[in-house]
Order: sequence, then C-alpha cells, then structure tokens
Amino acid sequence: MTAASAAPPLLRDRRFLLLVSARTISVLGNGFARVALAFAVLALPGAGPGKLSLVLACQALPQLVFVLVGGVIADRMSRSRLMVLSDVVGAAAYGGLAAMVLTGHAPLWAMCVLAVLAGTATALFLPAMEGVVPLIVPRSRLQRANGMLRVGTNSAMLLGLALSGVAVALVGAGWALALNAGSFALSALLVNGLRLTTSPRAVSSGWADLRDGWYEFSSRQWLWAVVAQYAVVVAALQATVGVLGPLMADDRLGGARAWSLIVAAQALGTIAGAGIASRVRVRRPILVAVLATFPAAVPMILLAGQAPVWLIAAAMFCSGIANDIFGVLWSTTLQHEVPEEALSRVSSYDLFGSLAFAPLGLLLAGPIAAETGTGPALAGCAALVVLATAATLLAPRVRSLRSPEYSTTSSTASPATSVPAPRPPVGK
Repeated sequence: MTAASAAPPLLRDRRFLLLVSARTISVLGNGFARVALAFAVLALPGAGPGKLSLVLACQALPQLVFVLVGGVIADRMSRSRLMVLSDVVGAAAYGGLAAMVLTGHAPLWAMCVLAVLAGTATALFLPAMEGVVPLIVPRSRLQRANGMLRVGTNSAMLLGLALSGVAVALVGAGWALALNAGSFALSALLVNGLRLTTSPRAVSSGWADLRDGWYEFSSRQWLWAVVAQYAVVVAALQATVGVLGPLMADDRLGGARAWSLIVAAQALGTIAGAGIASRVRVRRPILVAVLATFPAAVPMILLAGQAPVWLIAAAMFCSGIANDIFGVLWSTTLQHEVPEEALSRVSSYDLFGSLAFAPLGLLLAGPIAAETGTGPALAGCAALVVLATAATLLAPRVRSLRSPEYSTTSSTASPATSVPAPRPPVGK
C-alpha cells in the first residue's frame, strides 16, 4: 500500500474541506452572475451588442492588467489572506451592481467601474488560489485534489446556471447578482480559516520577482506554447460565451432560458470531465490536454448554423468534459514541474498570457456581429480554436513531456524533464 492510499480521504482534511467549500459557494454565485450580468446590460435603455461588449471587456481587462501583480503579491504574503481580500472586493463589486439593477438606476459608466473592480478581485485571487493547493495537499495526491476541487466548483456552476435563467425570468437580474455578492462574502469567511503563513524569502524588489517568475515561465517550452494557444482560444471562448452566444439565444433560440440550458449542459460536462481527470493516468499529460481543446470548436459551429438547442447543449456537454480534462492535467503538471516558491508568479504569467486577447475578443465580438452577423462571427471563433490548437502540437515538448510517474528520472534531475538551467544572477 502506498502512502497516498493509506492517507485519510482528502475531505477529512479540515483545510482542504474549507477550500473546497469556499470555492464551491463562490462559484455557485458566479453561475448566477454569468447569465444575470449579460441580460442586465441588455435590459438597459438603448443597450445592444456594443454596450454588452464594453461592460464585459471592463470586467476582463483588469484580470489581464493586474494578474502579474497578483502573482508577485501571492508569492510574498499569505496566499489565504490575499484570497480573503479578493473575495471582499468581489462581494462589494457585485453588491454594487445588484443595487443599481434593483433600484433601476444603472448608468453604463457605473456598471463599467464596478465591472473593473470585479475583474481586479479575480486578478488577485487566481494566482493565490493556484499556489494554495500544493501547500495543503501531499504531492502524490495533487491530481486527485485538483479533480475534487473541480467537481465541487463545476457542480456549483451547474446549479447556478440551471437556476439563473429561471431567476432572471422570474425576479430579475438584480437578485441573481445579489446572490453572487453574498457568495463572495461567505467564501471570504471560509478561506479565512485556512490561515496559511508565508515561507521565509530573501528580500527582493517586485521587478526582480517578476523577472525570476518570467525565467521560470519562459524556460519551459510546453508551458509558453500552451499559454500562447490559449491566448487565442480564451478570446474565442469569451466572445462566444459572453457576447455571441447570448446574442444568438436572444435572437433565434428563445432567450435567457435557452442560453441557460446550453451553458448548464457545459457545466454538467465539466463535472464528468473533472471526475474522469482526477483518476485517469496518462503518460503525456500536456499532449492529452492540448488534444482536449479541439471539442471547444464544435458548439461554436452549431451555434453559427442555428442548430436545435438540444444539439448545441449536447456539444457543450462534450466540450465541458474535454475542458476539465485539460484543466486538471494542466494544473497538476504546473504544480509538479514548477517550484512552489515561484508557483503563483508562474501561474500569473499563465493567466496573463491566456487572457491576453480576452478583452479584445469581448470588445470586438459585438461590433463584428453587428457588421457580419452573429453566425459568421461564431464560425470565425471556431476556426481560431482549431488553428491555434493544431499549431501548438508542433512544439516538441508539448508532445513529449511525461508525467512524473512515467518518467525514468526525477523531474528535478535533468533538463530533459523540463527543468530550466540555473537562473542567472539578479542584475545581469
């Protein structure tokens, strides 16, 4: 019997249970907000594709601008404290959005300001979150832990999305946004119980920390190649889920309820995908992860062709499975291959690169749809996903990187296992 199998179940670990509970509750609220925010903007007087793109771009842009700062801060201070601070900021932002929608006084500029605040909270939270899991979970159980985390959060997203369309139709988008604000507040209380401390580190400047993090990131071909791929893929996905999908649903598929069903099907698929990925053992995790990106293009094609809702939902279910197979394999590989003291900074470069074109995708999706039609815009997004994913397979390390359990040498023993050469001295 291995040490991992002899250890008690992860959900008996108090800190892991707190983390799972906090993320599940927070994501439940986000499930409401994803649908509610889009239809709240569309309900504004004179609103259209352009205004929806603007608000969602204001939410996405700070995630890009501040995520590197979040990575530096997360590697310097207690990651759990930074997560609490981020949750408090998120609660304030969504609380303000809910108040404006419920009172009927929701000027576009104010919604944009609060969207910026919500995006900033996410930028601070995500690098810290990525670095917390290895601090509370044994290395041999990281893949199982990542899978369990995603099962919890994806189940919550499914529930939130399944109820969001009904909530928007019955009581309006404001109350759905208010529930999201409450979920952030409760998440902050739970994360506060982790009380993680920081490891002693040599004093250095923020610029030096960024430079060291960049070295850890750029010296791994498999890492920067996939991040470059996802800069394109995420932009296409954001444009589809944030703008083009709701527009097509509003025009041709039946409105908020139909779109809620479609995105809920994707969330259901992610639950299955996370459960599969937590147990599957693959020899080349990054190769499998990249191949799992191709199915994301199928729902875009079906939306472009105005396929029946049930068929689009089925495709979204399959893409959800593939999405979380990618997610679990990607997170686990990062946690195995990147030193813990640099993990949040490397994760922030990962997020920065992956989100690089997301605001542009959101900002351009509405105007392009108005100019060419929603269908051709969706077909263009599908083409971008396929081309970017195919190009990534050309990178040798994407195809060859092996999981530690299949490697003949330790991941810290040889450059052949994706460990960079010694870092040059600071100041060179």
